[in-house]
Amino acid sequence: MSCKFRSAILLALAGVATFSANAQQIATPAILSKVGITQNLNARIPPDLVFRDETGKSVRIGDFFGQKPIVLSLVYFDCPALCTEVLNGELRTMKAISLDLGKDFDAVTVSFEPKDTPALARAKRDVYAGQYGRPEAADHWHFLTGEQQSIDALTNVVGFHYAYDSSIRQYAHAAAILVLTPDGRIDRYFYGVIYPARDVRLGLVEASQGKIGTLTDHAVLYCYQYDPMTGKYGVVVMNVLRAAGGLTVLLLGIFMTLMFLRERKKPSAVPPAAGANARLGLLK
Repeated sequence: MSCKFRSAILLALAGVATFSANAQQIATPAILSKVGITQNLNARIPPDLVFRDETGKSVRIGDFFGQKPIVLSLVYFDCPALCTEVLNGELRTMKAISLDLGKDFDAVTVSFEPKDTPALARAKRDVYAGQYGRPEAADHWHFLTGEQQSIDALTNVVGFHYAYDSSIRQYAHAAAILVLTPDGRIDRYFYGVIYPARDVRLGLVEASQGKIGTLTDHAVLYCYQYDPMTGKYGVVVMNVLRAAGGLTVLLLGIFMTLMFLRERKKPSAVPPAAGANARLGLLK
């Protein structure tokens, strides 16, 4: 291969690499640099933030804090695509878990579009609470609208960053749902539009501080741990080994106890009196 030919190939490859890099930069809109989620785990949502419920009544977000964990979602109600997928994913997951909306947890969906109205909120509530299909769902899945000041305060504390694209008259935003503790602290983030039922259930049980869920849930939580980077629960190998070791010791202890009790109850082969009589017979 001649030097000129090798040089031509290198120049061509360099040109392709430069073109690819430039194309990637061009293909990524600048507005997306303003979009994302910053995890603020354990941050407490200010309870005095004022919004409007589906009837137009003024409410404080703290009115929904209390005894149960909360699933929080941030959308806007005339969103043509992503927000619908977030709500659809949230609905699918809530229907898939055996925990009941209203009994075990509440749900709050807040619009970050200040132009959204209570009428739009009510329409969304009726659709999604209706599809959830369990009793009293409409009273425990709250769809709220509010002024920009309250919206900004809420999105800032939960780390939800979004931007308005005036060229297409839509918001660019991330997709996620959050789990809050009963007192309004951020406990978990679940990303995307598909939220695994097991992970969300474990998140709700953990956020409830043991007040909901079964013994099995709490045992699973010992062996699974939430990963903030992925928004999922993964196996904790050391805890699994400890649990397996503890179970082995317990089973061995039960086995040895049963064997000891069995030996104590087992009759002697030759009763003492009978043995003495037999020896006397031999002496005669």
